[in-house]
Amino acid sequence: MRRFKIAVVLMLLAATSLAQVAAEKPLKLDQVLDRVIAQENALVDSLHDYTPLAETYIQELRTDPELGLVPQTDHYFLSKAGFNGWVYERPFDNKKKGVVHRLDKFKGILSNPFTMKYKGVGFLQGALLDPSGFDLRNYQVEFVRREFLGDVRCLIFDVTPKQGTGRGRFQGRIWVEDQDYHIVRLSGVRINEPWFQYYFHFDSWRVNMGPGLWLPAYIYSEESDRQYSLVRHARLKAQTRLWGYDLKNPNRQDELTTVIVDAPTAVNDRSETSQDRSPIQAYRAWQRQSEDNVLEKLERAGLLAPHGDVEKVLETVVTNLEVTNNLDIQPEVRCRVLLTAPLESFTIGHTIVLSRGLLDTLPDEASLAMVLAHELGHVKLGHQLDTQWAFNDRMIFSDEDAFRRLTFRRDPAEEEAADKTALELLKNSPYKDKLSEGGLFLRALAARSKDLPNLVSAHLGNRIAMGDQVLRMQELANSAPELKMSQVDQIAALPLGARLKVDPWSDRVELLKAKPMAPTSAREKMPFEVTPFLPYLTRKPVGSAPASTQTAAVPKSDATKAELVEGKQ
Repeated sequence: MRRFKIAVVLMLLAATSLAQVAAEKPLKLDQVLDRVIAQENALVDSLHDYTPLAETYIQELRTDPELGLVPQTDHYFLSKAGFNGWVYERPFDNKKKGVVHRLDKFKGILSNPFTMKYKGVGFLQGALLDPSGFDLRNYQVEFVRREFLGDVRCLIFDVTPKQGTGRGRFQGRIWVEDQDYHIVRLSGVRINEPWFQYYFHFDSWRVNMGPGLWLPAYIYSEESDRQYSLVRHARLKAQTRLWGYDLKNPNRQDELTTVIVDAPTAVNDRSETSQDRSPIQAYRAWQRQSEDNVLEKLERAGLLAPHGDVEKVLETVVTNLEVTNNLDIQPEVRCRVLLTAPLESFTIGHTIVLSRGLLDTLPDEASLAMVLAHELGHVKLGHQLDTQWAFNDRMIFSDEDAFRRLTFRRDPAEEEAADKTALELLKNSPYKDKLSEGGLFLRALAARSKDLPNLVSAHLGNRIAMGDQVLRMQELANSAPELKMSQVDQIAALPLGARLKVDPWSDRVELLKAKPMAPTSAREKMPFEVTPFLPYLTRKPVGSAPASTQTAAVPKSDATKAELVEGKQ
C-alpha cells in the first residue's frame, strides 16, 4: 500500500510538471511584439505622472594631433522634464530674462548666424522611442538575437520606420527584457528631420526602479562629422541624465497614519538648568535652522542628494582634517552632494556641499581633501549663512527658481582667507605629503576651463576656475609638477561619471564599483570629458517601489522565458 501511495504521488508530480511545461510554451514573434508595443505605449502614458529633473551637458569637439578629439566649447541645460504626448521642459536658470539679455542673445545670432543652436529638449527626446505611439503600422521590426545587459536577459530587435509615416521616426536597435517585455535600451537616430533642425545619434538606457517599472535614466548622444550647413560640421558628445522621479513623494506617505506608542512616563535625564539655552547656543540653533531649511528645500527640489554612504566618506576626510588640527567645531560639520555636473563647492552654514561633477573628476583622496579643506576653512573662520532662511516663508518659491533665489557665494576676501586656512589645515593633515596631486588637478582644470566655461560655471557657489586661471588654492597650483597631457601615467583629472552613480528614483548617490582601468594611451585619459553610458542593469526585488507606481498595463504571460520561433509578423 505504501509503494502504491508513493507511485500515485509521483504520477501527480509528473502531471503537474507536464502542465507547467504546456503552460510555458514558446511565444511567437507577433505575440512578443504585441507585448513590447503595449508596454512601450503604457510607459508613454505613465510618464504623464512624473516630472524628473533632466540635465544635458554637451561638449563640442576639435581634433588634437596627440589627444584625438578634445572639447573646444560646451553647453549646459537643466530643467524639469514633462511627458504629455510630447516631451517638454521647464528650465532652471539663474539668469534674468530682461531686455539686456534678449539684446545680447540677438547680437550673438547676428554675429554668427550659422552657429549650431542647441536645445536641451532635443536631447531629452531620446528617452522615448516614439512619443506619438509605437505600432507596426509605422514601423518594421526584425528580431536579431538575445543578449545580456548586466543581469537582465534581453531580446534585440532592429526597428525601421516605414516610408511615408512622417518626420522624426526612430530608426535603430532596441533591447527588450524577456520577462515583462519592456524596452530597456534604444540606440539609433530619428530620421526625416524638418528644415533647419537636426537629429543626433543617441544611446538611451532605462533603469528598473521597481517591479514592472522601467524608466528613462541615461541618454548618450554623439556625432563625429554631422554636416549642418554648406561648410560646417558638428562634432559633439553629450550626456543627458534624468533623476528625481519620486520628488512628488519625497517623504513617507504613512507618517500621519503610523502608530507611535509613547512611554508611560516622560523620560527627562536633563537637569532643570540645562533646559535653558545661552545666547551662543540660541545663536547656533538659529543658524542651524536656517541651514536645515535650505538643505531641505534643495533636496525637495531634486538638486541635493539625501545623506548616505558617499556623504559619510566625505565626512571621514573632514574628520581627518579636524582631528589632526585639534578642531572641535560645533555644531558638527556635515557634507552633502549637489546632483549637478558643473564643478563647484560651497558651504551652507556648517554643511559642505560638493557637486557630483567635481567628485567625479577629482583623481584621488588628496585632491578631495584640498577641496574640503578650503570649505572647512570657511567654517573655521565663522563665515556663516544668512539667517534670513530661518524663516520658512522665504522658502516658498518654485524649484526652478532655486538658482535665482539662493546663493552661497563668498566675497574675494573671504575666499582668500579660506585658502590660507586650508593650507594650514592640510600641512598638519595626513595628506601633507600628497598636496602636489591637488595642485596638479587645479592645473588640469585651468588648462581646460577656457574651453569648458559651462562646466566651471557654478550655480550656487564660487567658481573654481575662469578662463585659464584657477581662482582658489593658487599656491598649490603653482607648486604642482608640470602638467603633461600626453603623458599616460600622469592622471591629473578624471572624466565625468568616473566616481558616482545616482539612483534616478530616490536621488541617492553611490560610489561606482567598476574595476579601475589604467589608460593605455593619452587619448584614454579624457580629463573633464563626456563619456558613453554603460550601466549594469538589474531588477529590483518585489516590494522595492510603491505599488501605486507600477505600470501594470500589460498582462504577464504564463511563460517565464520568451522563446521566439521563426515566422513572419
